[in-house]
Amino acid sequence: MTKKEHIEYWKNTSEKDWEVSEELYRSGKYVYCLFFAHLTIEKLCKANWVKDNPEDHPPRIHHLLKLLSSTTLRISEADQKFLDEFNVFQLEGRYPDYMMKIFSVCTKEYTDIILTKVKTIRTWLLETLQ
Repeated sequence: MTKKEHIEYWKNTSEKDWEVSEELYRSGKYVYCLFFAHLTIEKLCKANWVKDNPEDHPPRIHHLLKLLSSTTLRISEADQKFLDEFNVFQLEGRYPDYMMKIFSVCTKEYTDIILTKVKTIRTWLLETLQ
């Protein structure tokens, strides 16, 4: 695959994850909705990583800020703080000690707040790939 094809792969799979996140939101499965929203942002970060690095295979990590640190993108301190906190919905969120805490926090209202910010970051990351 070419570099462009690798970037398109990450963008396309990100779009599919976003669609799943929206379906999970509509069905009231907020923890899983946010897990897939994290995957969405992670894959867009990986697309940007591929764009900005000579290699076509990003590191197999899930931490959003670590991925972005190897790109030319610069984000505000507020967005850095949000992404750092949003990482709770990645792989670590699958473990029992995190899951109980996450399920108690993920109300519709909480999810709405998080998704509003995710939508803004998602749009920005897609624009950086134009």
